[in-house]
Amino acid sequence: MTQELDPALVEEAYPLQQHLGFEIKAWSPDYARFELPLEPYLMNRYGIPHGGVHAVMLDTVMGFCGCYTGDRANPQLAMTLSLNVNFVGQAKGKLLIAEGRRTGGGRKTFFAEATVMDELGTKVASGTGVFRYRSRG
Repeated sequence: MTQELDPALVEEAYPLQQHLGFEIKAWSPDYARFELPLEPYLMNRYGIPHGGVHAVMLDTVMGFCGCYTGDRANPQLAMTLSLNVNFVGQAKGKLLIAEGRRTGGGRKTFFAEATVMDELGTKVASGTGVFRYRSRG
């Protein structure tokens, strides 16, 4: 079971996040959820969300799911070592929802899986990733 996001843990949006418009909506140990309203500037030449948007959402949600500390003053960061993306459907709605779960790992690296769906429940992408924890301090 996942919890809603503690507002005290929300970090200031970084430039790419601001530009694309995605927001963190839930974050707890081994889990994260981001949402992105679909806007015209996110579409490809066919009028559907660009695959790179799905990849960014998967990469972001998987990176966050393995880095929860519950302490804004003591953040944990990670960098992507490997990212696999599968495009499995076409969004029908107006909102993308990415959910990521940490599936394993150790002291220096972790593994995660994620999905991107629209608010109607249409699965549009899935992915797996390997991430390396960044040194703190």
